[in-house]
Amino acid sequence: MSLLKTTALLPKPCSTTTLSSLQCGILLQSLSNSKSLTQAQQLHAQVTTGGTLRHNTYLATKLAACYAACGHMLHAQLIFDQIVLKNSFLWNSMIRGYACNHSPTKSLVLYRDMLRFGQKPDNFTYPFVLKACGDLLFRRIGRKVHALVVVGGLEKDVYVGNSILSMYFKFGDVAAAQVVFDKMPMRDLTSWNTMVSGCVKNGEAEGAFEIFGEMRRVGVVGDGTTLLALLSACGDVMDLKMGKEIHGYVVRNGGNGRVHNGFLVNSVIDMYCNCESISCARKLFERLIVKDIVSWNSLISGYEKRGDAFEVLELFGRMVEGSAVPDEVTVISVLGACNQISALRLGTSVHSYVVKRGYGVNVAVGTALIGMYANCGSLICACCVFDEMPEKNLAVWTVMITGFGIHGRGREAVSIFYEMLGTNVTPDEGIFTAVLSACSHSGLVDEGKEIFYKITRVYNVDPGPTHYSCLVDLLGRAGYLDEAYAVIESMKLEPNEDVWTALLSACRLHRNVKLAEISAHKLFELNPDGASGYVCLSNIYAAERRWKDVENVRALVKKSRLKKAPSYSFVELKKMFHQFFVGDTYHQQSDDIYAKLKDMSEQLKKAGYKPDTTSVLHDVEEEIKEKMLWDHSERLALAFALINTAPGTTIRITKNLRVCGDCHTVIKMISKLTNREIIMRDISRFHHFRDGICSCGGYW
Repeated sequence: MSLLKTTALLPKPCSTTTLSSLQCGILLQSLSNSKSLTQAQQLHAQVTTGGTLRHNTYLATKLAACYAACGHMLHAQLIFDQIVLKNSFLWNSMIRGYACNHSPTKSLVLYRDMLRFGQKPDNFTYPFVLKACGDLLFRRIGRKVHALVVVGGLEKDVYVGNSILSMYFKFGDVAAAQVVFDKMPMRDLTSWNTMVSGCVKNGEAEGAFEIFGEMRRVGVVGDGTTLLALLSACGDVMDLKMGKEIHGYVVRNGGNGRVHNGFLVNSVIDMYCNCESISCARKLFERLIVKDIVSWNSLISGYEKRGDAFEVLELFGRMVEGSAVPDEVTVISVLGACNQISALRLGTSVHSYVVKRGYGVNVAVGTALIGMYANCGSLICACCVFDEMPEKNLAVWTVMITGFGIHGRGREAVSIFYEMLGTNVTPDEGIFTAVLSACSHSGLVDEGKEIFYKITRVYNVDPGPTHYSCLVDLLGRAGYLDEAYAVIESMKLEPNEDVWTALLSACRLHRNVKLAEISAHKLFELNPDGASGYVCLSNIYAAERRWKDVENVRALVKKSRLKKAPSYSFVELKKMFHQFFVGDTYHQQSDDIYAKLKDMSEQLKKAGYKPDTTSVLHDVEEEIKEKMLWDHSERLALAFALINTAPGTTIRITKNLRVCGDCHTVIKMISKLTNREIIMRDISRFHHFRDGICSCGGYW
């Protein structure tokens, strides 16, 4: 009789009809295999009513094992406690049940009781005891259990051996796992996969590749688990060559060039993205006949990580138009892309989608929303999302503090930092960086120094290079260059590139050539291929009209074939992005833009504007310098926005580099002349221009 027919004939609990022990046992065995909790409960009620369970150890053992297999440990424990004569099958069922249902401590307690009652563990006991030791990271107990396995002669059992391997990898002891693996007399595919996956999870990618090579030499064919781990390893260490080899292996063992295992193909796409070979990922993605949510997310995330926001938005548009439904992972990546280009309108649309889908309560999505609003210039909306968050973890506090910082609201950042300390959230290195950076952007020298020196004294965290670079930046921006340099000289750590960059930037701001040269040469030593140090030093020389030194630095840049990032700005208008480079004449409204610039120049001169030509870093005539200033990308973007938006509309501009001093002055004056709020984001921070005043207060 089939299982369905048998259970259909089960009498109700109130019935006087009883089943024989043999019938109950057969049925329980079937229920255990199917792990049907409802059916187990029905039978439990039947045998309890009939009085069968109390006098039948065999039946009670089977029922307890059935509950354990179903993961219903409360009922299993109740029956277990009533059984006087407990056999190894019952002990093993209970130990396994707790180990596999997130109760490893109870599993070990039962193992201890099993030994005390004189019941000898076997090859069905140890795998789950070892699992419990690994889950709890009980190294000492785990090694002791391993020794008992050896004494009992069970280490030759491949199932037990695999469990020992898995336990040592959970401990992070790759060497011990390797010793066990080398001594295994018999290995199955799980043994090899445990080694490969364990090496990957413990950051030993090369070890994983070696194990895979050995697998191939002995003729063991890997499965999906093997390949997924190897692809993850390739992405972790950005080994594109090995990644392509694994991809070839996938293709050869998966069909005619288009692998049938969709999960594996998605992992290959993810690997190419992590190896910064987005073109290979895109080709594979476009070849997919069926693109599931994981496929879309892998590619969208890849573009977002490499900073290609426009590709993210293009893919997101295709995804929405197709059959795939965006999930939380998609939303987080798209919000990250909105951050990169200050796409507030699209970000707001994504927020609406989040609300409709009910993702708003998710901490990760909420954190992404706060970051999006803060990075798109809408700090008010960021605060609203923050206030509505039902749960605030460290990431939520950090992104909110960072948001206040980049908008020049340092006092609010410090205030919310101390508010966080009043909760149960423990600060980490990242949040200290956020609050120190906020102090730097607002000139809060005393507050920043106090927090920095509390990092070790109060919070028992060793300041890292990032914290030192924030302190140097804080002191340097405020003009305390000698003190900033003294901090660097007193560092116990070796100053890194960020620390010297912070000092060099401060030297440019305060025109300290001597310290600038020291900082620049340190940068050249640390990163000879980086162009930023050369560019900054050249700018400092140009501001001092030391044109010979400017030419020498530029000659070094040319000789080293270093490339300076081109300056550009863009604005969002009616869900379209308009990008402008220096002296750009390619826009379809170019004539109108330059006419507007001329009109702006005349209005500014009447209002008392005098060009600051020190921002022009070329040895040319003053008239040419003035012309070059009006070719700057942010002015082109501003003129375009003034032409195409209604009076009183807020203008939002994003620039990839630091806004120059003269453009900063021009935009301040334009905000007053046009009675507009102009929000500009440069590489460093936000500038809110209103009524001829900027929120930065000169700190940028």
